[in-house]
Amino acid sequence: MSASDLHGHPSLQHTSLTSQSSTQPNIAVIGGGPGGLVALLTLLNRGVQATLYERENSSNARAHLGGMLDLTWNEGQRALRENGLADAFETNSRLEGQENRICGKEGIPLARRTEDDVPDETKARPEIDRRVLRKILLTAIPAGAIKWGHALASVRPLEDGTGRHELTFANGLVVVSDYLIGADGASARSCPRPRPSTTTSTASRSPSPPRSLRCPRTRTSARPSGWAAATAPKTGRFCPASATATGALRVYVWYRGPLECALPRESRALRRAVHEMYAGWAPWAHKIVDLCDEDAIYHTSRRSHPCLRTGSSSRTAAADGLEIGLVLAEAVRKGWGVEEREAAVAVLEERLSEQAKVFAELSYNNVNLAFAEDAPRPLVDALLAMGADAKQLLRT
Repeated sequence: MSASDLHGHPSLQHTSLTSQSSTQPNIAVIGGGPGGLVALLTLLNRGVQATLYERENSSNARAHLGGMLDLTWNEGQRALRENGLADAFETNSRLEGQENRICGKEGIPLARRTEDDVPDETKARPEIDRRVLRKILLTAIPAGAIKWGHALASVRPLEDGTGRHELTFANGLVVVSDYLIGADGASARSCPRPRPSTTTSTASRSPSPPRSLRCPRTRTSARPSGWAAATAPKTGRFCPASATATGALRVYVWYRGPLECALPRESRALRRAVHEMYAGWAPWAHKIVDLCDEDAIYHTSRRSHPCLRTGSSSRTAAADGLEIGLVLAEAVRKGWGVEEREAAVAVLEERLSEQAKVFAELSYNNVNLAFAEDAPRPLVDALLAMGADAKQLLRT
């Protein structure tokens, strides 16, 4: 819902979300990613009203972006199960998507992990396209609960002892909330994050069209399921690729460099730069670069994002959204006062912070495996520890 859908001029609007009762807090969720959508859905499914504000103008604004997400049983999948979406996830996810292959720059697979290596569903990590997951969540949420085209501009604590906040949006709307759930990601306005002083990696991502997976020239390097990743010793280069449910191949070009290091923005110049960057690699890598869609190349600098793409941000965001939704829903159901609600939220925040430290360390370790001096050996060892059979793979 955009500002034009509201009555009156946006700049003249000031809304105080008045509670129906003293125990019903006014809850505003900022950001329509997995965390925000799950938090909203968890509250609504338990009879607690809340409103989500999303800066994008519609659900289709960035539907072309995003690759695959692997959701674990106790994090992302639990968030869906607790909200009645287990069947939708099972229908739209792919167990075969968790297949992993590790290669050197020659393109020869050194280790592989398939769905057969994970017989226990609680250990499996089925893949689902990000856009599909978002559609599942949006379909389950009443349309009026999401305000599209509302970019948060500022947050001001009220000095009335209630702990409430005044939220001002870029379209002029002002809202007062008892609880603010910040789920607006890397460039958060709800809770600004410190910026790192150094960069660990920069990526350029581009999809290859579905037809490229059927092309004889790329069949050896791009199979229509799971992930494949290639790296080489002492190069600072890492090239993962994954196939989406539509058959498109998402290719990521990662490299380590100083903060001022940047790839060209013009597509042809970028293609040349990537070819030079991967000089000496087998032809498969250069074929994939040539097949990428020039109109769909996206740059991502890790200096502007707090979580590396080897981490667990999406599935843990969904789990965090579930947890905060459950705590606030219980507070409303039991009629807790402000102090009791604050205490319960503080306990949850402490627990989630400790979990975040664990996942942050995991993410950091994963990226060091990818860029190790003796790569790809550390990645192969890590995959073997997860159950892959390298000897069997080398015979195929």
